[in-house]
Amino acid sequence: MLASSWLTNLGDGVAAAAGPLLIATLTRDPLMISLSALVGWAPPLLFSLYAGVLSDRYNRRRIVLVANVVRAVVLAALVALMVTGTVTVATALAALTLRSIAEVFADNATATLTPMMVGKDDLVIANARLGTGFITLNQLAGPPIGAALFGLGLTWPFAGQLLLVVAGIVLVSRITLPPHGRQADDVRPNTVRELIAGFSWTIQHAAVRTLALTILIFNFTFGAAWSVLVLYTQEQLGLGALGFGLMTTIGGIGGLIGTGLYGAITRKVSLGALMRIGLIIETFTHLGLALTHSPWVAGGIFLVFGAHAFIWGTTSVTVRQRAVPRELQGRVGSVNTVCVYAGLVVGSLIGGVLATRLGVAAPFWFAFAGSAVFVVLLWRQLMLIAHDD
Repeated sequence: MLASSWLTNLGDGVAAAAGPLLIATLTRDPLMISLSALVGWAPPLLFSLYAGVLSDRYNRRRIVLVANVVRAVVLAALVALMVTGTVTVATALAALTLRSIAEVFADNATATLTPMMVGKDDLVIANARLGTGFITLNQLAGPPIGAALFGLGLTWPFAGQLLLVVAGIVLVSRITLPPHGRQADDVRPNTVRELIAGFSWTIQHAAVRTLALTILIFNFTFGAAWSVLVLYTQEQLGLGALGFGLMTTIGGIGGLIGTGLYGAITRKVSLGALMRIGLIIETFTHLGLALTHSPWVAGGIFLVFGAHAFIWGTTSVTVRQRAVPRELQGRVGSVNTVCVYAGLVVGSLIGGVLATRLGVAAPFWFAFAGSAVFVVLLWRQLMLIAHDD
């Protein structure tokens, strides 16, 4: 499973760079180019809840396999269109959209497999290893490889992702899993009832409810600030496109540092305390970036923030997986995904308005103020999160 996750993460990183480049090659219309970003975040917001229902209702390994087969077929069709010279903006956007939708179902079901294979005490290190693959391959290695392959020819990055997805399919097909606990084969499926059960369980469980609320709120503030990050690096830090890429790379390096320290940290610090420390770091990250005009200071902040983002994200996944019953992992995970993307979408709109009217630093001031208020409000609730469920 680890090998499959790392390979498909590399493919996703390659596609993250190649998709927008393909659209920008086919058209210079800003609206069409912006749609290449939309097809990335819209599917998780629209389809995650239903994906969670299916993950809890049916065989999870089979869902991963079917979703990845769909991804492979879509990629093969896109490569065929490019090879024959018949690809258009419309067909490219359609292919990227279908690929993103299939990815939602694959990712949701894949996230439920780890607690089926690993004991609760080992989830911390298992998620850290999975997260290491995401940072190194999806965020650091994948995009530059995708851009380099695109420079060799339009088809190369998509053909590369196709091969990596196929390899992932073969690896997942070798996994043997226990039943995931659903004993309702004789009950007629009811999507609404199953969704309500997932939401209800999340609301009633103190730790997981706190997690979902925290993720939603802090993605409002994070989305507001990070939505104008490219303008911030240019206007406030005085850097060009290369500087923007450098800052995001520094954040990824910070994530790698977080992976190296994570095991030692979790042996000495409770998960609840990690939540508190992480949110304080995130709050002062926004303040530091709002105040500084120095690329060197900003680089240091991005390094620390990258480590925090990995540690906090891995901790939140581990807390949720330990607490949630096996038969509800898909639905509760989908609630978490919706909170992530809802926060990012709303936050990015707020950030765009603030930057337009008050300047590029305004979203960071908003993020600092909002984060500080919510840290105070959530402070006591965060300690409900413990090592045991």
